[in-house]
Amino acid sequence: MSDRMSPLFAQPGDGKQTELNGSSRRVILDLPELMLVEFTFEKGGIGALHSHPHLQTSYVAEGVFEVTIDGVTETIAKGGAYIVPSGLVHGVKALEAGKLIDSFTPRRDDFL
Repeated sequence: MSDRMSPLFAQPGDGKQTELNGSSRRVILDLPELMLVEFTFEKGGIGALHSHPHLQTSYVAEGVFEVTIDGVTETIAKGGAYIVPSGLVHGVKALEAGKLIDSFTPRRDDFL
């Protein structure tokens, strides 16, 4: 465990909020082995193509997103989800305002 105590529960609004270009990120809960993060996007907001060693799964809580994983693009709407295996290049575009709920294993220390 890190040098801080990680909570086991989160209430609405808990967690570190970071403003990004056209979106925001809120780390909801984290342990070294797992992290839960909410991303909020304005219409047209971009999650630029990138890769990382973490396994990621994402749930579309609101809106519609164009999701690209390893060169394949699909449109995913509210209630849909996707998995990004470790190391694959991926990114999103918000076709309308929306929210993604992402989990990462292990934790993304760069988000803390």
